[in-house]
Amino acid sequence: MYEWIILLLVGLAAGILGGMMGVGGGVIVIPALMFFMGLSQKEANATSVAFMLAPTGLLAFINYYKAGLVNIKYAIILAIAFFIGAYFGSAWAIKMPIDTLKKLFGFLLIFVGVKLIFGK
Repeated sequence: MYEWIILLLVGLAAGILGGMMGVGGGVIVIPALMFFMGLSQKEANATSVAFMLAPTGLLAFINYYKAGLVNIKYAIILAIAFFIGAYFGSAWAIKMPIDTLKKLFGFLLIFVGVKLIFGK
């Protein structure tokens, strides 16, 4: 049950931020899968591609799946939550002043970058 809650929250956050700022898989989901779910970088990349499959990730998903790196259960939960979060994130972004959105995006990139460089 714990993993479901984490994955739903990560999917919602990625959907919201994806809808607001066009980020999601690489900036939110991959680090979250590594930090919170214990996946390796390769597993996190593969699972991220799996839930954002169509149309751009299909061939990458097939390669990762053949290599046994995709966590299908995680990808499905993330996809559902991402779908819902993207709706709300885009609605919020439309109403948000552009300067606020730019600052949020910049802080997000800095936070994730620092965490990846200095985190475990």
